[in-house]
Amino acid sequence: MTDDSSDVEENETEQAEPLEETVAQFLRDVDSAHEDYDRGYVDADATLSVVMTHVEELRDAHESQ
Repeated sequence: MTDDSSDVEENETEQAEPLEETVAQFLRDVDSAHEDYDRGYVDADATLSVVMTHVEELRDAHESQ
């Protein structure tokens, strides 16, 4: 009989890393959208649209786990 617990831990780690990277990218993207808004490059509606696109990407990554 083999110990499958290490296999489970490895699979969880492999799945967690992409989500962690997705979250990090989400935060960078939202920060960038906010900076563009603060500088007057885009209006509030455009900024919200960009942010919601990133929220959907984050949600999809979370649900795919």
